[in-house]
Amino acid sequence: MFPENATERAPVSRDSVVDAALGLLAEGGLEAVSFRRIAKVLGVSGPTLYWHVDNKRQLMDLMAEELVRRTGGAYAGPEPGQPWWEWLRDVAERMFDAVVSTRDAPRVLAGNRPSPESFAHIEGVLRVLVDAGMTPGEAQQTLFTIGAYVIGSATEWQAEAERASIQPLPDAGDERANAFRAQVLADKPLLLAAIDERLGDTDTAAFGFGLGLLIDGLRARYVPPG
Repeated sequence: MFPENATERAPVSRDSVVDAALGLLAEGGLEAVSFRRIAKVLGVSGPTLYWHVDNKRQLMDLMAEELVRRTGGAYAGPEPGQPWWEWLRDVAERMFDAVVSTRDAPRVLAGNRPSPESFAHIEGVLRVLVDAGMTPGEAQQTLFTIGAYVIGSATEWQAEAERASIQPLPDAGDERANAFRAQVLADKPLLLAAIDERLGDTDTAAFGFGLGLLIDGLRARYVPPG
């Protein structure tokens, strides 16, 4: 993934440090991200990195910003004619897809704080929501709420995917498993019906359902009737 010859490497920069960290994250999870490993990837000494990043907490903040940037559209605002609530839904869906596809990415995003370089982008996003009728504080809280939902859902999704690799859920078409479940839950018809209904869902259906509740609630609160 990374070039072997140090003479072919570009000069070290904050961007290259973050890029190397995200590469290590994708390969081995958050435990694989260390200044020592990043320095090895970049072919420099460990202390060199501190010219660009103060500590691992700041590094994780920068990694989080880059993960969000790579989702595309998060800071761009709605497309011409696109309602703000549809734009928020699209951004959340893209972020969720990006986060669940990278090991431990939810842990990187959790608790991150924006860098000064991102303030102008955040200002633009807040402007969209303020123009929709929110106060600045409500706009910021909206972003926090959706971000927290995405991170929490992605954390649950990755945990379930890891468990399913060794203890998969039964197939919805498995008649033997269905009959056994019906027997065990014969006196709990609502739980049985809920399980049967959920087994037919896609693995991201729960996220989409919850996101719909959030977006519909925001639209009901801030879009005038009619």
